[in-house]
Amino acid sequence: MNKWLLIVFAVLFAQPTFGQLFSNKTFTRQDTLRGSITPEREWWDLKYYELSVKVEPDKQFISGENIVTYEVISEHDIMQIDLQPPMVIDAVTQNKKPLEYTRDGNVYLVKIPEKQAVGSSNQLSISFSGAPRVAKNAPWDGGFSWDKDDNGNHFVATSCQGLGASVWWPCKDHMYDEPEDGMLIHVNVPDNLIGVANGRLIKEKKGKDKTHTFTWKVVNPINNYGVNVNIADYVRFSEVYDGEKGPLDMDYWVLSYNLELAKEHFKDAVKSIEAFEHWFGPYPFYEDSYKLVEVPYLGMEHQSSVTYGNKYKKGYLGNDLSRTGWGLEWDYIIIHETGHEWFANSITYVDIADMWIHEGFTTYSESLFVEYFHGKEAGAEYTRGTRMSISNTQPIIGQYFVNAEGSGDMYAKGNNLLHTLRQVINDDEKWRQMLRGLNEEFYHKTVTTAQVEEYMAKSLDLDLETFFNQYLRDNRIPVFEYWVMDGRLAYRWSNCVRGFNMPLKIYLNGKETWITPSRRPQVLEIEDDNLEVKVDPDFYVYSLNTMGN
Repeated sequence: MNKWLLIVFAVLFAQPTFGQLFSNKTFTRQDTLRGSITPEREWWDLKYYELSVKVEPDKQFISGENIVTYEVISEHDIMQIDLQPPMVIDAVTQNKKPLEYTRDGNVYLVKIPEKQAVGSSNQLSISFSGAPRVAKNAPWDGGFSWDKDDNGNHFVATSCQGLGASVWWPCKDHMYDEPEDGMLIHVNVPDNLIGVANGRLIKEKKGKDKTHTFTWKVVNPINNYGVNVNIADYVRFSEVYDGEKGPLDMDYWVLSYNLELAKEHFKDAVKSIEAFEHWFGPYPFYEDSYKLVEVPYLGMEHQSSVTYGNKYKKGYLGNDLSRTGWGLEWDYIIIHETGHEWFANSITYVDIADMWIHEGFTTYSESLFVEYFHGKEAGAEYTRGTRMSISNTQPIIGQYFVNAEGSGDMYAKGNNLLHTLRQVINDDEKWRQMLRGLNEEFYHKTVTTAQVEEYMAKSLDLDLETFFNQYLRDNRIPVFEYWVMDGRLAYRWSNCVRGFNMPLKIYLNGKETWITPSRRPQVLEIEDDNLEVKVDPDFYVYSLNTMGN
């Protein structure tokens, strides 16, 4: 080996090789009960919910019943139902007979006294009540938001991602199992207000007690945290979008005094459907329609009932998260939360550790929205602009089976890893068809990161193991190290996982060149000591000239 290559090896291998893989958080038994598929969950398959809830805003109190339809998968005599304090279960019955139950923190263990045949379908009725947890910082630290509008009317909404639907209603509070036949939601509210939930409004009934019950029907599978209740002095306006699967009903529920403002501002909703159907395929819930519902907090991706509180401003409360200008061309909450209809509500993670599937793809959808309406470079510029918010202190996949999400980098870093992979593919139509195929393959399904990785690798005909290990399971960003000397370009990847060999587009004196670095140094004969080396900025990597030209 000549002296020049010995120097190259000495310089390039003197770099750190291990990233931060795990947080130091400790977990409790309650975390395990919430985050794992316990034996008390595993034996029954959720089919249908019929949820009735009476909301008393003056008292900040709710009560109701959830009728759970399920199929027996295997023999077991204890069923886990989740409901968090201070909410309580008042009674559980089956076939009109009361059942015994015990409480273990956030979990109720219900004794099933009669042997149930495998394959049989059964129902459980659960009565509940309480003053539900008040949202501290909705939607991130959620619960019930009890507010008033400018006219002094009650303005109430729920939000519970991460915290869990069991913060306000009893359910099987794990993402792996959804009611595949949908659900009914009966919302009973004071008769001067309107209750809006998921799906389609199929019935209204005035009560003798000065209340009004609104019944909403969901026919598609729905994740628990996507179930929501919104109560206000609402007015509605509607339109029909001619989409890929035909007419799509789009309804908008807003505070009465915001009607004219919303008619203009909510035009971004149709634009979002148009752009995302191009990239991802048909809107996943035609049967349940699309709704945008005004709420007293920022907003959330509740399935077919997207909630909105961005104060009728462009950007994120009037700010551009990318600092490029493109983020002020559209309303962040409308676009981002609508993108979740594909990634979160149709394609749903099994374990919250894989939350990047929701947030990474949906943040990427923002860039695709920009590209659809303003061009490819605008979308790329938006993506690059989001990098400033990435901390790279923890991996974006969390710890499994304990209800622990990964790093907040899952948003912007998820966007950038997908954008980077698109550069590697270097075939925009192949990339778009992969995204559409992903939504077709996992339509209305719960998935793991491993399944998403496997599908993408197969669809793109690439071995992506080290790529995903690098960007999902390690906190480090790969460094492209190079050195120009004696008419040679030496280069390699550092700060990366073993086996990382992502192809990279670089420019040598302005000329596009593709290379495939690895962790071992490689040498390219260039016959130019004054070479300018530039890495394509659409790859989320760092570059380092280790010795200068």
